[in-house]
Amino acid sequence: MARCQKVTISVLILLLLSCKQSVPESSGATFTFVPEQNGKAKAWSLADLQMGANPQIIEGYDPYYAKKKRFSAVSLGAIATKSFGLSTADLQHRHFVLRARDGYQVPMDGERLFEDASAYLAFQDVDVPGFEPIGPQKVSPAPFYLVWAKPHQIDLETHPRPWQLASIEMRSFESVYPHTVPPTEASALSQKGFRLFREGCIRCHAVNREGGRVGPDLNVPQNVLEYRPEVQVRAYIRNPRTFRYSNMPAHPHLTDGDLDALIEYFRSMKDQKFDPDRSEAK
Repeated sequence: MARCQKVTISVLILLLLSCKQSVPESSGATFTFVPEQNGKAKAWSLADLQMGANPQIIEGYDPYYAKKKRFSAVSLGAIATKSFGLSTADLQHRHFVLRARDGYQVPMDGERLFEDASAYLAFQDVDVPGFEPIGPQKVSPAPFYLVWAKPHQIDLETHPRPWQLASIEMRSFESVYPHTVPPTEASALSQKGFRLFREGCIRCHAVNREGGRVGPDLNVPQNVLEYRPEVQVRAYIRNPRTFRYSNMPAHPHLTDGDLDALIEYFRSMKDQKFDPDRSEAK
């Protein structure tokens, strides 16, 4: 009898563990929309999205997976209009910052974000329980992954797909990243480099502690050109995997002129350091 009780208890424990493991990673997650200034943020739980946001199956080629994928997802435009209390037309004239759990962030204008009502917030991989891991680091996109529905929206430069997405803030670039702007006397080449940094690099890298936190800050405590020779910085941007394995992708699309501009931007920021984290530590 005692042996039977022991076996029964063991089976019960295994069943409980099995049930716990079957719960999706995103089941307790929330996604937050943050309005301008001091407006009230709107948080959506996964249950809210499943019950009140008309989930659907989105199928198409995914550039991260390099194959066709199917996701359970909700229209980003539909939940954004409810959350911000604005029409799609109004949202297209605003600016936003998309923030992920891992420190990745994307400034994006509303015209692109709500283009053709084709951005979707995926919360479930239809073919793989939870989510199929992404890339060589085998990262799960859970709890929320931004996907695009149209075939022409597979370019990650123009239509980024942040995974582990946590919030969307209605904020202008200048209000979030004021200390990334080069000095007014900076050359036209530096201004071009700033535009390139703003359009792509800031998603992972910060300048003066403003920007993504996936990669290192490029200006504080030291500017990247103060501890790396220019030729090495250029080569690393072009193809980082010739130096080391990391999450940073290659940038074969950048021309020599683009690299000249980025280097000039970094150089122009060397004497424009702003480091609030260091000040707080003192």
